[in-house]
Formats: sequence, structure tokens, C-alpha cells
Amino acid sequence: MRKFVPDDSDSNINIYSNWKPGLRVLVNGGAGFLGSHLSERLLQAGHEVICLDDFSTGRLTNIEHLMSNSRLTVMEHDVRHPYDLDVSIIFNFASPASPPDYQRDPVGTLLTNVIGALNVLELARRTGATVVQSSTSEVYGDPHINPQPESYFGNVNPIGPRACYDEGKRSAETLFFDYHRSFGVDIKVGRIFNTYGPRMRRDDGRVVSNFIVQALQNQDITIYGDGKQTRSFCYVDDLIEGFLRFAVKSPDCCGPINIGNPAEIPVRQLADIVIAMTNSKSRVVHLPAAVDDPQQRRPDISRARQELKWQPRVNLERGLEKTIRYFDALLSSEKVVEAV
Repeated sequence: MRKFVPDDSDSNINIYSNWKPGLRVLVNGGAGFLGSHLSERLLQAGHEVICLDDFSTGRLTNIEHLMSNSRLTVMEHDVRHPYDLDVSIIFNFASPASPPDYQRDPVGTLLTNVIGALNVLELARRTGATVVQSSTSEVYGDPHINPQPESYFGNVNPIGPRACYDEGKRSAETLFFDYHRSFGVDIKVGRIFNTYGPRMRRDDGRVVSNFIVQALQNQDITIYGDGKQTRSFCYVDDLIEGFLRFAVKSPDCCGPINIGNPAEIPVRQLADIVIAMTNSKSRVVHLPAAVDDPQQRRPDISRARQELKWQPRVNLERGLEKTIRYFDALLSSEKVVEAV
């Protein structure tokens, strides 16, 4: 198997294209929202992609347009169980990521993140592969400082209903850095902030998909809490570009690095924007606040700018326009199926 050789050139926007085509790349969670976009970009660059997914939250429809590509292999597997593949680079994106999904099976979520991290690190240790971990802004919990730099240790409730995900990702980071220090595994840890775009599930429970689907159907837009809590939304193409840039950096660049959009907006303002962009007749209703819901979420991306020469390029309105178009088409197709 050809050894992955990083290229630290910073001049090319699509820096990952400096990899020589033909690398064998494993994408855990490759049929999920983010994993499918990542798999698509890797195939476009001429690489061989193994899409590994247990399809608990990932969907074949996310990758069906890629299935005719002979360089794509789809493998149904649960990362909590060991596996052995000969690959040059691994992207570990396998985990439920929305609160309804990860709270549905909290024990399974924790094990997916911890045992899944252990198994992927053991694979990287055996093969010498570079392994890129999708961590999360949830490691910061309900932060006491804003924006959140990578040096901030966070404010996480370890026994709350969100802890299965928050602490699962924090524990995974511990494993990644211990494997790096103890065994020399080449790791990259990126902390993902709220990301949105096409291929989100309409029922995944995240705020952007909830608001858009509700607005398109003229239903009440539901906000948990007073709506003053803030989020920073990164369009999926920008997020994937950040991870691809990170992956090609030399082994001494291992993170953690925040990858997200620093443009902060109150949730209530997002609802008003979506209503206006969809010409919806929806009204906003408030429900009780979710337990341990962070009141602020904004990344400090100084490290990403400096080390990856990366920053988001798609503004919120443009990203929402693309996402609304996707959900409008999805809902329209569902109506056609129901009518048949």
C-alpha cells in the first residue's frame, strides 16, 4: 500500500488535490451527512474510497449517485467491532451527531465514540495510516468564554442527557492524543461546529433542518428556550475543505483545531431569516429549553487560519439558499410518492 505523504503547500485552495491520485482512503460514517460529502470530494480527486457505515443514521441515498464509481466500495460495519483494512488515510466520522439521534441510544453513542476510536486507532497503528478524527464543539459544553479557543477545557455536565456524546468525544480525543504520544500514530483532531447543507435528514432534529422543513410546510417553527442562545453555522462544503486541508498537513500538525464559521447568530434570528427566505406563513413558538443546551457557540478559528490557511467562504444566506432548495426538492418528491 502506498504510504500517505503530506504536502504542506499553502497556495492551492483545494490543497488536498496535491495528493497523488490513487490513495486508498477509509471514511467511517461515509454514508452520513458529512461523510457522504467527504467521500464525494475524495472520489473527485481520483482516490479509492471505502465507505464504512452501519446505516444507523447514514443513508444509502446520500451516496447512491456515487455507486457507479468503480473506486467506491461500500462496507456495512459497526465501528464498535474491530476490522482490518489496508488503507493510507482514515477519516473517522462515525457517530450520531444530533441530540435526538445520540440520546436515542446513549450507551451505544458513548461506545461508538470510545470503542470506535480505539478500533480506528489500532487500525492506524497496524497500518501506519494517518487518522483524522471528527471531534466536536460539544467538548466545550456550555462555555464560560466566547469565542471558544482550542485551549479552553470546557464546561461539560458529565452526567446529563447530552453527556453520552460530549464525553464520548472528549474521551475519544484523549485516546487519540495518547496513541500519538505512546505509539507515534499520525493523528489529526478537528472540532466541528454546527454544520448544515444538503443531505441533512429532514428529521435529524438539528435547528437548520428543523426550521427549513417547518417553514416550507408552513408549520410552527419550534424554538427550545427563549431563542437568545447563539450558534455559528458552517456550510458543509467549507467544513469538508477544512478537514481535507488538515489531513494533508505534516505529522507535527495534529490539533485539536476548530473548524467552523465564527459568524455568530441568535437562534431566533435564524428562524426569522428562514421564514423570510421561504416566504413562509409559519409562526415562531417557544418550548421549554433543552437540558444543558449551550447558550453560546462560536469558534475561535485563529489556529485554522494560521495552520491550514483556511476560513469559511460561504455566507449564511448563500448556504441557506442551497439548503432550502435541497429540502424543497426533497419534500416535493415525497409528495409525488404519496400521490402515487
